[in-house]
Amino acid sequence: MKDYLQRIGRSLMLPVAALPIAALFMGIGYWIDPNGWGSGNVLSAFLIKGGASILDNLGILFAVGLALGMAKEKEGSSAMAGLVAFLVPMSILNPDAVVMFRGAISEDAVLAFSKVNNGNVFFGMMAGLIAGAMYNRFAHTKLPMALSFFSGRRLVPILTAMVMMVVSAVMMFIWPAVFMALVNFGKAISAMGALGAGLYGFFNRLLIPTGLHHALNNVFWFNLAGINDIGNFWSNVGEKGVTGMYQAGFFPIMMFGLPAGAFAIYQNARPENKKSIASLMLAAGFASFFTGVTEPLEFSFMFVAWPLYVVHAVLTGLSLFVAAAFQWTAGFNFSAGFIDYILSARLPIANQPWMLLVQGVFFAGLYYVAFSFAIRTFNLMTPGREEVSAEQRSVRQGNATTDALAETLYDLLGGAENVRIIDNCATRLRITVKSTRDINADKIKAAGVVGVQVISNESLQIIIGPDVQFIADAMSAIHDK
Repeated sequence: MKDYLQRIGRSLMLPVAALPIAALFMGIGYWIDPNGWGSGNVLSAFLIKGGASILDNLGILFAVGLALGMAKEKEGSSAMAGLVAFLVPMSILNPDAVVMFRGAISEDAVLAFSKVNNGNVFFGMMAGLIAGAMYNRFAHTKLPMALSFFSGRRLVPILTAMVMMVVSAVMMFIWPAVFMALVNFGKAISAMGALGAGLYGFFNRLLIPTGLHHALNNVFWFNLAGINDIGNFWSNVGEKGVTGMYQAGFFPIMMFGLPAGAFAIYQNARPENKKSIASLMLAAGFASFFTGVTEPLEFSFMFVAWPLYVVHAVLTGLSLFVAAAFQWTAGFNFSAGFIDYILSARLPIANQPWMLLVQGVFFAGLYYVAFSFAIRTFNLMTPGREEVSAEQRSVRQGNATTDALAETLYDLLGGAENVRIIDNCATRLRITVKSTRDINADKIKAAGVVGVQVISNESLQIIIGPDVQFIADAMSAIHDK
């Protein structure tokens, strides 16, 4: 189950990767016409509508992306099945169709079914997971000769549609209860105001190691429980100073706090290791500041110095609490980096976003002091504090290129005899092997990667950074020979 949930987290990266362009279009559009929101400028309206074309169809993106990501083979028919799986409930579960099937329904049910639309992430994820499972089960099924045209991959969308009809019939009766439960959960957190935002930030970071933070994010960021913080922010819908409260507090952390923490890790490294650690921390800190991609930095100390990661989670929760309490808001489509901050700062619904920079300076100092104190007081083995042997230095220096590192990692994983599936998310290699028993995590880390996490007897992750796709492609090329 843990491996399955990890695969879901990895697969979600594909549709999420489409969001930055929506931020770019809508951010520039609102910047051009911050008061009329496109009504006073044709170019502004064009850009805003272009961005909305992505945000208003997140359900479709999640269905297709999950179906493709969860399929064992990256083949287009799995994505096709995901689209089919999503379209079936969209037709069956719209309010008018439900009334035709069931007769009169309650106001809560009307509200629930009105949310079954192209932007519904819940149905998108459900459709994608079912389509992926159907592909894995039936993509190589052979039918009798008379029906052979529909064998194999062509069979998958057909069976997926049939399964989704059954699922839609069931959801016709249980969806209102599911929807209202999600709404009530969201309202419970929302009713806690700034404290709720702080708790969300704390648990968001704690779930990063498991990859389950995506499930929590969906409740607050997308239109799953009526909060839809990202969609409402970029559409300028909601209350100024409130909309964006589940995003704003991340900016001081990712733009200032974590880079300051990276500097503390560098300063506390052993003198002979500082040169190599400087490049790692500089790259990871810059990725956090500029794009909001934090995994290269977080995974560098998440397991080797887990108390430091708990400190990081607490400070993240504190940042979201402070930003929400003072109603300083900004938003993002991808992550809370400099790019999204600039794009969102001019939106009409953003409230005193420049104060997040002031807060960020404060949190930079807080992170530096807290990290330095914890590292020195508890002798935490953050990157650069371990003794590096001459052999390890030689391995690192020999892996300067992508191809060399890919070949080294492939060999350390047991080569063709052990490696089964090579995949990746935004920053991690996700490897399925016959057995992790004989894999030496220390040797893999010595090759120059950020970290290694063994998930199960057949699954492990290797944290690389934003260039992970190139490593994965090179390893796949070796594996396919």
